[in-house]
Amino acid sequence: MGDWRRSHDCGALTASDVGSEVCLMGWAQFRRDHGGLIFIDLRDRGGLTQVVFCPEASQAELERAHVLRTEYVLAVKGRVRARPEGMANPNMPTGEIEVEVHEFKLLNTAATPPFPIEDRIDASEMLRLKYRYLDLRRPKLAANFILRNKAVQSIRRYLDELGFLEVETPVLTKSTPEGARDFLVPSRVNNGSFYALPQSPQLFKQLLMMAGFDRYYQVVKCFRDEDLRADRQPEFTQVDIEMSFVDEEQVMGMAETMVKTMFREAAGVVLPEVFPRMPFAEAIRDYGLDKPDIRFGLKLVDVTSIVKNSGFQVFAKAELVKGIRVPGGAALSRKEIDDFTEFVKIYGAKGLAWIKIKEDEWQSPFAKFLSDEEKKGLTDAFGLEVGDIVFFQAGASDMVNNALGYLRLQLGERFEMIPEGSFAPVWITDFPLLEYDPEAKRWAARHHPFTSPQPGQLGTLESAPGEALARAYDLVLNGSEIGGGSIRIHDRETQRAMFAVLGIDAQEAEDKFGFLLRALEYGAPPHGGIAFGLDRLIMILAGAKSIRDVIAFPKTQKALCLMTEAPGEVSTNQLRELGIKLRTRDKDKEQS
Repeated sequence: MGDWRRSHDCGALTASDVGSEVCLMGWAQFRRDHGGLIFIDLRDRGGLTQVVFCPEASQAELERAHVLRTEYVLAVKGRVRARPEGMANPNMPTGEIEVEVHEFKLLNTAATPPFPIEDRIDASEMLRLKYRYLDLRRPKLAANFILRNKAVQSIRRYLDELGFLEVETPVLTKSTPEGARDFLVPSRVNNGSFYALPQSPQLFKQLLMMAGFDRYYQVVKCFRDEDLRADRQPEFTQVDIEMSFVDEEQVMGMAETMVKTMFREAAGVVLPEVFPRMPFAEAIRDYGLDKPDIRFGLKLVDVTSIVKNSGFQVFAKAELVKGIRVPGGAALSRKEIDDFTEFVKIYGAKGLAWIKIKEDEWQSPFAKFLSDEEKKGLTDAFGLEVGDIVFFQAGASDMVNNALGYLRLQLGERFEMIPEGSFAPVWITDFPLLEYDPEAKRWAARHHPFTSPQPGQLGTLESAPGEALARAYDLVLNGSEIGGGSIRIHDRETQRAMFAVLGIDAQEAEDKFGFLLRALEYGAPPHGGIAFGLDRLIMILAGAKSIRDVIAFPKTQKALCLMTEAPGEVSTNQLRELGIKLRTRDKDKEQS
């Protein structure tokens, strides 16, 4: 292009540049024809600059500029000048100046976009995902990826300064299904055998500790073939960390400072100096969930003992009865209450009991079944006042806690209790090591089967598995788990005991994890680590509504890429080379 070289990006020029000759390149965001003048907002990743075609600068270029349209790509040369008095835009970094165009080059034309390239947009997400490369031109969305880059660079600097080594671990590995499903990859040279894409580098990072690498990290892609939600994707990015010769306090201290540093450097956000800690049992007791949003109150209250002899049989027969008091909630309409009732059914509840506290009565479908003693007990337990509403849930413990825990979040939003732009981290500790899977009729690891039991609990693991506590810790931010880790098992016998209680016999353990068990025989150091979900962390930091807003080319909730139309069919020859034959499907039966 000869001497056509970009001198500045479109967000760089200020009043100090007035009088300078510049060359800008970008896309035409808006075009405004004011008769004898044409204004174009020129956009690139750096921002917007208003350029003006006028007869004083070049009548010929003004005439040529009539062909320009939205999203045309152009280069302009011109002189920076101050905007006319009263025309400055204080909301733009470049709002005090404009560029008077002396010459321009049309670098490319553009078809009319299927939706406007601007932040305020009403196009459906499906349409935007189909044209993701256009969606990413929107400044607000592009800003998420600038923020993401700053965050990752901050994390890398922090870990590098602490002596961590960034080591890449395999993407093609062995399937060891525990928890979510693996994505399988057929091997052409080993017909009938399959690799798996890693759900986590967990075993490899432990092996690196056994190899003596001492401190490892990796910003790594992981894969899980599971049902998707707004905060999940089939492929996602982890900041994966492991350390040797450490305990929980050292891992948590390192991770806490890393998160504080990243928030400050990437977004100027100052997090609390010390993150509070909460045992798992307390989180479930007060918030119903092991990822509590502690930015607001509305704690759950256990009233089982108060209503255990109630005339209201739903309460009397329940394993657990809990409630949430909402100050001023008596103003809720019956439709809103019905909507909340439908909401809790997602979590297995059959309904939702409630009481409105009025001046002269308790308004509720079941208030007539409550004795005066029970009413006094509930009044004292909740600190009830006129104008309140209390929501109750009764039944099995897990259902009650889940239903009320998620209802609490809905109520916090409905009553605007969550401070805007606030961040409240909390460590959750003292997790149960195991949880019982009623469908499989066996114990399962709450985190993963390589998590160490707390000191002195090996006997408990074998005699009372449900009572064993883990050396595990999760970091929760604004009601989302952003990181989780543990101190690992580092001796063969404890690992074998863990496999045994999980129902993994010696042969299965050898088949699936023989390489790990052998490595444990050669002087494995005590070690532990943590992994952060980078996508979710950036989503919260950016204030995005969905994890898809911080992933450049995300999948839909059906794991589809609408832009590339992946996944897709492959040729018969490709399948033959892999030794794979697809079962024929009767499409008529599928459609009926």
